Amino acid sequence: MNRRKFLKNVTLSTAGLAAGSTLMSCAEDSKTKKPIIAAKTIGSFPLVIATWDVKNATEAAYNVLEKGGNALDAVEAGCRIEEANEKGQSVGKGGLPDRDGNVTLDACIMDKNGNCGSVVYLQNVTHAITVARNVMENTPHVMLAGKGAEQYAYEIGLKKENLLTEASKKAWEKWKIEAKYKPIINIENHDTIGMLAIDQNGDISGACTTSGLAYKMAGRVGDSPIIGSGLFIDNEIGGCVATGLGEEVVKTVGSFLVVELMRQGKTPQEACEEAIKRIVEKPNSDFKNFQVGYIAIDKQGETGSFAIHQWFSMTKYQDGKNENIQSQFIVKA
Repeated sequence: MNRRKFLKNVTLSTAGLAAGSTLMSCAEDSKTKKPIIAAKTIGSFPLVIATWDVKNATEAAYNVLEKGGNALDAVEAGCRIEEANEKGQSVGKGGLPDRDGNVTLDACIMDKNGNCGSVVYLQNVTHAITVARNVMENTPHVMLAGKGAEQYAYEIGLKKENLLTEASKKAWEKWKIEAKYKPIINIENHDTIGMLAIDQNGDISGACTTSGLAYKMAGRVGDSPIIGSGLFIDNEIGGCVATGLGEEVVKTVGSFLVVELMRQGKTPQEACEEAIKRIVEKPNSDFKNFQVGYIAIDKQGETGSFAIHQWFSMTKYQDGKNENIQSQFIVKA
């Protein structure tokens, strides 16, 4: 089942993914009387995980790491694969447009030192993730938006392209026949690619890129370019990326929450589950009609993923094995 079809069937039922366990031992410093955590590495490095079934993207990232490259280069390389994939109508070129027929992109990236860069409402440029990285590394800013982000993309050598493919244009024209000018969750399906990597040095970076909510109101921005919501990295602890209805992720600052829960001692799996529960258990939550999913990784190489509904998945590349894993979910039919 592809990503977009999944989001049209968010209430389908059960699938499973066994959660791993953290191997940790505690000692006590005789002077400070504070616990010292001695963590055992659970997974071998390098390691790449990403939202959804994106094996071409994780392979590109893993190839960078296998050659000794760093995690930041890896996640950018992986995301660029999906951005250039015109058949994937939720990322980069070929993404579904807003109500006015304009394809607009959001992306962010974060490195091992906590540096980050972001672009929002970017038009006419395929590789939003590369623009975000350049914002991080070569400007005094964290975020550029709209025409400013587009102009900067040209200044760094990226070319202007028409991102609206014939397939996406036809889908938009079909949607317009009965469209209402208000958000309709079950119609306006969407998605993101979020990617996390640990390199051979044990350092973590992450990236997130999307064309956002299909047929959204012009100017709408979701969680994907917002550091702490769509993506968060703490190289001492781990990282998390989100996918699904961005408005709901933003309300709980989801990716930051997952990392902070890991800081408190939860495994990546436990942290993802708790973050989803925070959304579902909010008063008047309409969770039965939208999807949110998280994937996470900790410093020891343990991973986790969890979603509100069935059919969310994580692609994992480790020890030469590139596999797609169905995630556990909270809503059972």
